[in-house]
Amino acid sequence: MAELVVPEDGMTLTRDTVLRPGVYYLPNGLCIAKDGVMLDGNGALIIGDDFKGRGVQVDQRVSVTVKNLRVERFYHGIWVNASAGVHILNNCVTRTHELPSPDTFLDVWLPREQAYGGGIFLSGVIDSFVVGNDVRHQQNGILLYGCNRVEVAHNDASHNSGYGILLFESSENLIEDNTADFCCRVYTAGSDGERYHNGADAAALVIMCNSSRNIIRNNRLRSSGDGVFLGGFHKDQVKVPCNDNLFENNDGSFSPNIAFEATFSQRNLFRNNRAENCAYGFWLGWSSETTVEGNSIKGNRIAGVAIEHGHHNTITGNIFERNGAGVQLWVNADAQRRTELFREFYPECADSYETHIVGNTFVHNDFAIRAWTERDARYAGPRCHHFNVHGNKLLDNRVGVQFERVRDSLIQDNEIRANLEAGIKLIGCRDINVSSNEMD
Repeated sequence: MAELVVPEDGMTLTRDTVLRPGVYYLPNGLCIAKDGVMLDGNGALIIGDDFKGRGVQVDQRVSVTVKNLRVERFYHGIWVNASAGVHILNNCVTRTHELPSPDTFLDVWLPREQAYGGGIFLSGVIDSFVVGNDVRHQQNGILLYGCNRVEVAHNDASHNSGYGILLFESSENLIEDNTADFCCRVYTAGSDGERYHNGADAAALVIMCNSSRNIIRNNRLRSSGDGVFLGGFHKDQVKVPCNDNLFENNDGSFSPNIAFEATFSQRNLFRNNRAENCAYGFWLGWSSETTVEGNSIKGNRIAGVAIEHGHHNTITGNIFERNGAGVQLWVNADAQRRTELFREFYPECADSYETHIVGNTFVHNDFAIRAWTERDARYAGPRCHHFNVHGNKLLDNRVGVQFERVRDSLIQDNEIRANLEAGIKLIGCRDINVSSNEMD
C-alpha cells in the first residue's frame, strides 16, 4: 500500500504521490516537476488564498496524471502548460476566481495570457485526457488554449457564470458526453439598468479563433447564455475561422438566446442535435458550406435556422415545429455600418445565395421558410438568389414560403398544405420557379 503524504504549501512532486485525506490550506499549491508522476488526491481538499495562484501546476511535462483531488479558491485550480500525455481524472475543482456580476460583459477574445479564472486550464497541451471532473459553481469550467488532440469527456461544467468549456486556437479535440447546463450571467448597465443582456456572452461551449476539426458529440448544453458560441471574426477585425467541426447529438435547448451559433466560418456540420425553446435554434450568419441535418428544431421564438449573408449552405432532413420562422435567410441593408465592415472582409458574402432547403418537415410555424433582401436608399434589386426549396413538407403553418425581393430560385416538388394565410407568397421577386408542388 502506498505511503500517504501530508501535502505542504508549495510542495514539489518528483515521484508518485498519494495524499492523506484531509483539508489543507496551500496558498502556493503543488507543483509536479518530473515526467511520469501521478498525483492521487485520494479525496483530499487543497484550498487557496483569495482566488490567486494555481492549485496544481504542471509545466512542460510528459505523462503526468492528476486524479481524485479536490481544489478550491485559486485563480486556476489545475494549470497545465506545454505538456503531453496528461491525464486529469475524477477531480472536483470549484470556486475559482470569478468576475462580479452583473456589471461585466465577458470578452470571448481574451488571449491565454489574459485568460479568466477557471477550474482546469490547459495551454499548449497535446494528446491528453480531461475526464470525469466536477468543475461546477465558478466562472469557467475547462479552458483549452492552443491544445490539440485532447479528449474532454464525462465532465460536469454546469452552473458556471461564464463558460462551461472553452476552445481557443484548439483543434482536433474530442468534446464528448459532458454536461454544461445553466452557464449564464446577466449584464446590466446604466443607473436604472436600461442596458440589459441575459447571457452576456456566457455559454455552455465556446469555440473561438481558429479552432477547427473538433468533434463535439453527445453533450448537454442547456439553459445557458448560448448552448454553443462559435466565432470566426475577431473583434480586432482579423479573420480567424473555426472550420470543419462536427456537432452531433448535442442538446443546446432552453437558451434565452441561441442553441447553436456559428458565424464567419465554413464547412461545419450540425447533425442530429436538439435546438428547442430558444430565441434562435441556429444562428449561422456569414457562414458558408455549412450543413444542418437531421436536427429537432422546435419552439424557437424568432427562428429555427437564421442565416444572414450566407452561401452554399444545406438545410436537410430537419423537423421544424412551432418556431417564429422555420428558416430565415436574408441580406442586410447596405447602410448598416456593421454590414459594410463585414463586406470588406467577406466580399463573397455580399449576397445570400445557393442555400439548399431539402427534405425537411415544417409544421405549425409562423413562416415555414422566409427569405428577403432588406431595402434602403441604395437598394439596387434582389440580393438573395439561387435558393433551392425542394422536397419539403410544409403543413399547417401561417405561411409556407414567403420570398421578398428574391430572384432566380426554385420552390419545387414540395408538399404545401393547410397553411393558413398562403402556401407560397412572392413579393417583389423575379424568376422564381414554383412548379410541381402538391398544394391545396
